[in-house]
Formats: sequence, C-alpha cells, structure tokens
Amino acid sequence: MNRTRVVVIGAGIVGAACAGELARAGFDVLVLDRGRPAGGTTSHGEGNILVSDKGPGAELALAQLSARLWPRLVAEFEPRAAAAAEFDPKGGIVVATTEAGAGALVAFAGAQAAAGVRTEHLSAADVAAAEPALTREVTAAVRYPEDAQVQPAGAALALLGSALAHGARLRTDAEVTGAVVRGGRITGVRVRGEVLEADVVVNAAGPWAGLVSARMGAPIAVRPRRGEVLVTTPMPGVVRHKVYDADYVGAVGTGSGDLQTSAVVESTRGGTVLIGSSRRRVGFDDTISPGVLGAIAAKAVRLFPALANAAVMRAYGGFRPYVDDHLPVLGEDPRLENLWHATGHEGAGIGLSVGTALLLRELLTGEEPSMPVAEFTVDRPAVLA
Repeated sequence: MNRTRVVVIGAGIVGAACAGELARAGFDVLVLDRGRPAGGTTSHGEGNILVSDKGPGAELALAQLSARLWPRLVAEFEPRAAAAAEFDPKGGIVVATTEAGAGALVAFAGAQAAAGVRTEHLSAADVAAAEPALTREVTAAVRYPEDAQVQPAGAALALLGSALAHGARLRTDAEVTGAVVRGGRITGVRVRGEVLEADVVVNAAGPWAGLVSARMGAPIAVRPRRGEVLVTTPMPGVVRHKVYDADYVGAVGTGSGDLQTSAVVESTRGGTVLIGSSRRRVGFDDTISPGVLGAIAAKAVRLFPALANAAVMRAYGGFRPYVDDHLPVLGEDPRLENLWHATGHEGAGIGLSVGTALLLRELLTGEEPSMPVAEFTVDRPAVLA
C-alpha cells in the first residue's frame, strides 16, 4: 500500500475530488480547510458540468474526460450522498437571438462537433417543444446532451465523504500559514504554529490558491473573479434545461476586469430557478451589487419573458479562480519540489474537478495521463507572471 503523506489544502470540490482519488489509490491523505468543507467558492456556484461553453483544446478535453467520470462516481456514492449531489444529466441549450450571434454559434458548435462533442441543431419547433417558455426570437439553437448539473455543495461533500471512507482525514478551521522547506523540497505545512509533515502538498485553494502559494514561497498568478446569481421561488417546469445565450462563451473567455454579463438560466431539482451570470474583477470584495443583479435579470427576462413576474428570494455571489490564459493549473511546481497545484478552473471547477483529480493521481503515481496535460503546467507565462 502506498502510504505517501499528502496534505490537500482546500476542501472545496476540487480538493475533495483530489482527496478521494488519492485516498482510493492508497495515499495517506489529510485535507485542510481554513473554514468548512464546500464553504467557499463551491457553495456559491450553480453546479454546472459543461462541455457546451468550451472550444476545441485542452480545457474541452478535460471537460469531456470529466463528463465521462461524473456518472461513474455518482453511481459509487452512498445512496444518501448521491441524493444530496442531485446529479442531473438534463443537457444544455445555447441560443442566439441575432443573425450575427447565430453565425457565431453555428461555427462554434461545428468546431466542437469536430472535437467529439455531441451537438444537436434545433429548429424553431424543436426549441418551442424543448423550452416552451423560451422567447420565440431565437435565430439559432444548439442542444448539448452531455451537459449536466449537480448541487455543488452536496456533490463536494459526497466526494469528500468518499475520501474519508477510504481513510482520508479532515481538519477544519485550519488555515495554512506557511511551508517547511528542506533542500528545495516541501516537507510540511504550518498551521497556527503547528507543523504538519507531508511528502506531497496539493494546493487546491481555488481563488485563494495565489495567496496560499505566496505563503509557501512559490507564488502563482491565480486571482479572484467575482460572479453573482439570483434565485427565484420555485417555478416547476418553467426551465427544463440549462439555457444560455451565445454571449456567455465570450464572457467566459474575456480577460477584461470590467463587468461582463450574459443570460444563463436553469432550474434546480427543487424547482427554483438560478439566474446568472456576471464576471468582474474586484479582488475579494464580497459586496452584492444591485446594478449587477439588475443587468443579469434584464438579460434573463429577454430569454424567458415569464421571469418578469418571478419572485426572487435571494441572491448570492462568489469568487472564481481566474488565470489570464483561462486554463487550469495542474502539476508540480518547478520551483519547489513536492508542491503541486490543482486550481485555476475559473467558473468550471465543479465540472472539471473529477477529471483534474484523476490526472493528479496519474501524474503522482507515474501513470500515463488520461489526456495530455502540457497546457496545464505551472511553468507557463500566465501562471508565473
């Protein structure tokens, strides 16, 4: 049995997935979180598992790998954990409402199809049947059957529960303040004056990964990018898929720190409707902005006019781990041996978590990775900037 001591920093969904994958492989895993499991970015997302918003390339390949893994992992969860995860392979629909948007969407979907993504072009009648409450001002629509959704906190806790069932340990309220380094390699982490020895340290701290890495003397350029979500009272049946306008892909890919909004609308298993999305760089300022919420709501109502009369019961916001080149950071730090990073997924961390964890385990054990990882390495300009 492999008894390599691994400290995973962060008990969000990426850290939980990594802990589970390593614990099942026999590693001696300790998960540390400065607060509570799934208490940060994970619990402030929408739970999307998407291939629809990624163009051909490494991130799409990781999304496809993860999409294959999610159903298998959910099937292995203890029944109550599986129920809490609320895995729903309901598919997504991307729509355009202008002629220019239609051309861009059709071209984008064509490139994805060439990369192995399942795409279905919908006629006006198809759209009306799939989403009766959707606006009729649709110039193009593409359905993505591989898109799915989970309840993010429930899914993270299910993954963490699997890790604990396989011998991993968890310490909460345990903020990492520094590293112990000997001979150019990390041998432990400091937590409130205490030293926790480790053979491997995995930085899975999400938007705080940049701060954590700096404390270890090996800073990476991961910064927070804020988003907000509106939640309605239950409206069963109004929204049947994840539906978003074609502008969403552009908002994801922009490097601007200015506010970017697009219509992203989907329902939960309980019938509430989640309305997003926004992107802006404001550091760790967690102030909810009425102006941002208004912009989100206006775009959503243009897609689903019935939402004009919806009762909003709450709004929340969170921070995505942003990297300038919009790619995850996965691999060993070239400056500090035995320090590994698994972060930088921006708004895709829920979906990409399980694929990231598999690749991390394969890299740590010397196996051939399930997909090429060269574009995720730490020693690229956007990460070491």
